[in-house]
Amino acid sequence: MEADGVKYSRFSDFYPFYLSQHSDRTCRRLHFAGTTLGFAALLCAAWTLDARWILAGLVAGYAFAWVGHFFFEKNRPATFTYPLYSLIGDWVMWGEMVSGRMKF
Repeated sequence: MEADGVKYSRFSDFYPFYLSQHSDRTCRRLHFAGTTLGFAALLCAAWTLDARWILAGLVAGYAFAWVGHFFFEKNRPATFTYPLYSLIGDWVMWGEMVSGRMKF
């Protein structure tokens, strides 16, 4: 699978590309909101033992992220080509925003 014409076999190689696809601040904020909602839904699923929360979390997470890509970044989400690396990238970027290493 390729993104930007390069095949990535390691996350450490993929992450700089991932960040380049999230240069728009609004896109990053939407990713942060979606990831946070997804995590909250996962906690609700564990608390209530209701698996529908997992679906709600996935829908919320991807909806926010894709709005950011299609309307603000104007690019194709990397999750279509690298679903696992993109998921990891979401969490790494989320952590960098929470810690202050990346601007919201």
